[in-house]
Amino acid sequence: MLRIFATLTLAVCALGLGGRAAADQGQTPAQTPGQTPAQTPGQTSAQTPASGQAADPRAALLKRLPAGSKLEDLRPSPIPGMYEFMQGAEISYLTADGKYFIDGNLYDMDSRENLTEALRTRARFAMISAVPESEMLIFGPKNPLYTITVFTDVDCAYCRKLHSEMAELNRLGVRVRYMFYPRTGPNTESWKKAEVVWCSPNRNEALTRAKSGAQLDMSKTCDATPVAREYALGQSIGVRGTPAIVTERGDYISGYMPPRELVQQIKDLQLAKR
Repeated sequence: MLRIFATLTLAVCALGLGGRAAADQGQTPAQTPGQTPAQTPGQTSAQTPASGQAADPRAALLKRLPAGSKLEDLRPSPIPGMYEFMQGAEISYLTADGKYFIDGNLYDMDSRENLTEALRTRARFAMISAVPESEMLIFGPKNPLYTITVFTDVDCAYCRKLHSEMAELNRLGVRVRYMFYPRTGPNTESWKKAEVVWCSPNRNEALTRAKSGAQLDMSKTCDATPVAREYALGQSIGVRGTPAIVTERGDYISGYMPPRELVQQIKDLQLAKR
């Protein structure tokens, strides 16, 4: 969300400077009260499209949002006069006049439900469900009770600690699906290690060796890896550190937990949704 807010700030500043420059150059002639701007033949007012339908009010708001934002990113919120702005699982709010931007959670005071987090959860579930398991590294028991998706960094200390407890996690019925999230980003050693793991004949074994600190054959390459896609997915979901754990329902658990505590957290989240 900080990434969106920073981009939004730059967009608003650019918009303000552009408007000021146009005014300074006399591009907008002064109008007397009640005067209507002249139109050239065939010109249609911005408020009344050629089709005769009213203009979508969201179109003007896009000018105040980060580049690449789309109309479908804005939709009415539960609060009249306010829109939800949603990209991936990152959600914020914008007043209909474009004057105020709110970065935070929206709660229903009757039910005490965090409406924003409920939206994020559904978005995370949908985005992860779209990834085939063939693009994941899976460690699990024969009859799992729980499935978690973990965004992992080969060099992350707590990712390594979590992986060292895989036998206990599996014994407790937890199936772990790994997706790559090298925190240092593209063209770094951690990124290259993730690609080397994927290109290995036995990926699970290679990941275990990498997380134990064993030397990898860094010359190993293959035609395509899912590292870039999974890294981008992690950013869309809102991953800011690793391990980032997502339950099979889309709940987000930030950081390492000992196996028993993690299982209890999963159970608590399941109960909270009933």
